[in-house]
Amino acid sequence: MLKLNTSKGKLIVVEGIDGSGKSTQIDLLTKWLRTQGKLVYFSEWNSSPLVKSTTRLGKQEKMFTPTSFSLLQATDFVHRWENHILPMLKVGAIVLADRYAFTAYARDVARGVDPEWVRNLYSFALMPDLVMYFRIPLDTAVERILSSRAKIKYYEAGMDLGLSKDKLTSFRMFQKKVIQQYERMVPEFNFVVIDGATSVEKQQKEVRAAVKGILGGWIGQHDTIPVKKKPLHRIVAKVEGEE
Repeated sequence: MLKLNTSKGKLIVVEGIDGSGKSTQIDLLTKWLRTQGKLVYFSEWNSSPLVKSTTRLGKQEKMFTPTSFSLLQATDFVHRWENHILPMLKVGAIVLADRYAFTAYARDVARGVDPEWVRNLYSFALMPDLVMYFRIPLDTAVERILSSRAKIKYYEAGMDLGLSKDKLTSFRMFQKKVIQQYERMVPEFNFVVIDGATSVEKQQKEVRAAVKGILGGWIGQHDTIPVKKKPLHRIVAKVEGEE
């Protein structure tokens, strides 16, 4: 079980299937918080240089089993946790994570890995102060993915599971399994659900409202380097009447 966050910092996480829009929202949130003078650290799933080359090779050669893939993702997480996430929480920063242990809880279990085993892998980690789950219809997610890139990736589609020989069909079948796991976690971990099918502006309003709710009265570390507002923030800020 994830441990209570007793550090000086705040841990905020976004979760959802690919194409849910969570990455756009956490990017906007990161920039907005920095314009407020907050010390913010951003961490992304599967981004540790420690396992980057191994992950790339394994995917290219289609070498992963569900368990070996799970272990490699956990290794990536541990490296980022010990070297970046936890130290930043200890100094009082706001850590924003694009995916967290819940991604493993959803994807690995959807691949058939034992749920208890997966959760034990991440039992050293802290429970986030806020988890925002971006719920979106599967058809909408597929549309977004196909409009932004040429094809769906092999493991993203769950092709390793032999669900279907057709990649798009396999993607839909696998992502349905992932969604089922996410939905089960909503009440268990008190996820704040955001409708990922609404406008970027509306979602960002809800995101900021949820974040303000956990930051009220909290005194964290402030960034000493001033950050200028970017045009993208100004659009969202204008919707909120902040300009």
